[in-house]
This record gives sequence, structure tokens and C-alpha cells, in this order.
Amino acid sequence: MTWSPANPESVFTYGAPQLKFGAGAADEIGHDLLVLGVSRVLVVTDAGVLATGWPDRVADGIRGFGVEVVVHDSAHVEPTDASLLVAVERARADGPFDGYVAVGGGSAIDTAKAVDLLLSDGGELMDYVNAPVGAGRAPTRPLAPLVAVPTTTGTGAESTTICVLDVLSLKVKTGISHVRLRPSLAVVDPRLTATQPAGVTASAGMDILCHALESWTARPFTSYERKQPGERVPYCGSNPIADMWSERSMSLLAKAFRTAVRDGSDEAARGEMALAATFAGLGFGNAGVHVPHANAYPVAGRVRDFHPDGYPSDEPMVPHGMAVALTAPEAFRWTFGSDPERHLAAARLLDPAHGSRWESEPRDVLPGVLVDLMRDIDMPNGLRAVGYDERDVDALVEGSLKQQRLLATSPREVGPDDLAGIMTRSMQLWE
Repeated sequence: MTWSPANPESVFTYGAPQLKFGAGAADEIGHDLLVLGVSRVLVVTDAGVLATGWPDRVADGIRGFGVEVVVHDSAHVEPTDASLLVAVERARADGPFDGYVAVGGGSAIDTAKAVDLLLSDGGELMDYVNAPVGAGRAPTRPLAPLVAVPTTTGTGAESTTICVLDVLSLKVKTGISHVRLRPSLAVVDPRLTATQPAGVTASAGMDILCHALESWTARPFTSYERKQPGERVPYCGSNPIADMWSERSMSLLAKAFRTAVRDGSDEAARGEMALAATFAGLGFGNAGVHVPHANAYPVAGRVRDFHPDGYPSDEPMVPHGMAVALTAPEAFRWTFGSDPERHLAAARLLDPAHGSRWESEPRDVLPGVLVDLMRDIDMPNGLRAVGYDERDVDALVEGSLKQQRLLATSPREVGPDDLAGIMTRSMQLWE
């Protein structure tokens, strides 16, 4: 569709943490904390990552610079409101801290963001959760420095202003969003991703891909009504700087994604996936994501009994990147008319070898690229494969509609019928 604002926006914003990237970067965190003025730090991780030895290695390195360290394995894979409150209370009991280091995937980083927020600004968790699920309160005080050290390649949490969580009583995944949640420093050391199982690489990699692709296809920043300075939000729509990061991320994925899933010991592929994740985070953390991510929240939040390979088996889950991927082909088929050339350009970036699919109906090209990739990396074949059927569509749509912060960035206005169609067509993605 063509957006016709009466007073078009002419300003876009861009924000990013300081970044340190490369093999050995994690060994320098103690120095970085001293620069940030930190003297007593909490390292937040989860039990699975703790078992790899990396959090203790990071903690020992920090102690070598004279900084006091406490390590908590308080993060829960796919955080919930309950798990975040447990982490906050544990941190409060062992505090005070004047800095935080998150070592792990998006779950650990988001847990550290929540701990930092509540210990720095006070209040209750639901005070800050995005409306309409929570009150959407903005923090009134600066947060303590947070250093994010990702051990998975995909979430982009080290670059963003978002903390994602499941609200258990509502069976919905939602988030907290504010610029003060952006980490002070992102330390991306590809060595830390070497223990990532193939299933986690595949799911997290689909998160990278959708971050880049949704940012690339997001509603343009110029299509909004002009905002007042105090109204500006981190997700401002596609713009030239975010486009640059997203484009480069897709190019890296085309070379490295399948290889990284197939052979986790391939250091070059691991490095390129880490770089792709970083680039995608720098893009979508400013432009925004839209329909696939909005759909992912209820898909993950309403899971019944699906247990993915490579993740803890003690409880059911649909990992975030997998949940995003499951409706992505049909979502991008639906958004195609908003900017056909941009969708086709994305397909060329992701599949530079082209092949016979370029003879297809144009709107089918990008979905075809995505489905071929999903089959190659053993993603489930649609929503039915993770336990949903047509009887669940209304509830899934209801959950998606609660993600208005994300749907506002959709390149087409999206309503309940549109989402229901996408969900229904996503029950099975290939024959």
C-alpha cells in the first residue's frame, strides 16, 4: 500500500551499544568494566551455559582486573515473568552491584536487563511490560552498566533495547522496551558459540535472518506522521543505515548458515554467523521487526508439548527463532505487494545462486528461498509440526494482536483476518 502522511517524517534515529568483536574479546571484559567505573559485578548466565565453563572463565578474567564478581545461573531459557522475578530476588539478596555482565543467549541477556532495570529503578516487573499487557512505564533513573556477551548467534539482544518474556498467566510472550535497556557494551567473541548445538544454531540463525529481513522490509520511516522529539521510539522504520546492516547480514547468511548448522566446528562459518547476528541486531534494533516476530510471541507462549532438539528437555518450548520462522514464508508472501523489488532483492541476497525458482510467480520467490533453507536446516514443517492446528488460529491471532509495537512497523496495515490467513497457511509449509 502507499502511505500518505499529512506531515511526513523526515528524521530517523540510530542507536547501538559500544561493540568489541573477535576471538579473545571476552578476555578483556575486566578492563572494560574498569573503564565503565564498575567495582562489583553480577555475571548472569543459565545452567546450560554455566556448564560450558565460559561464565567462570569470564568471571576469573574480570577478577584479574580487581573487580569483585558474583556468578548467578539464574537465567531461564525463554524467560518468564516468574523466572525474571526469581533472578531479581536472587540478585537483590547478593547485592548491591554497580554493573552486570550477561553471558549466554538472548535469555541470559534479557534476564540481566530485567535485573538491572528493577534493581536500578525499582517498581514491579509488570509496571514496565509493554502495553496492553503491562503498564508500559518508562524507567526514571539511569541503569547500571550492562555488558552483553552472547554465546549464541541470533538473538541480537546484545544490541537492542528490548527484554522479551513470557507472561505465564496470559500465555503470551511480550516485552519491555526502552532505550535504557540497551547494553553499554556488546562483547562478541565467536569462540563462545562453538558449543552451540546444531538445533540451536538453526533456530537462532532463523532469528538472525528474520531480524534482517523484517528490518529490510519494514515500513519506511518516511511513511509515518512526523513525531515530536519526545515521541521518538527505537523502532523507527526502515532507513538507509539499518538497510546497510540488514543487507550485509543476509549476504553473510547466504554463505555461512547451512555450513554452521552442518558443521559446528567450522570456525570460519561460526565467525560469519556471529558477524551476521551482530549486523542484523544493529539493523533491526533501529528499524524494527514486524509480522513474523509478532506471530512468534503467541506461537512460543502457547506451546503444549513440543520439545526441540538441542534445548533443555525438562519442559516444552518453541524456541524464539523457530517460532519466528514458522510463519515467515507466508508473512512475506503477504507483505510482497508493499515493495516487490525489495522482497526480490532480499531473495537474491539470500540465494545468490538463483536457480529455477526465479521462474516462479514473483510473490512466491522469497517464500521459496525461506522454505528451501528451513528444510535444509531441519526446521519443523509449519505450525502443525509443533502442535497447533486450525482450532488454535483464533487464540494465536489474539496473541499476535497484542504486539502492536511490532505490528506498527508492518509494511501493510494488518488486521485479524490478515493474521488468521497467515497462520492458517502456515500450518504446513511444504509437501
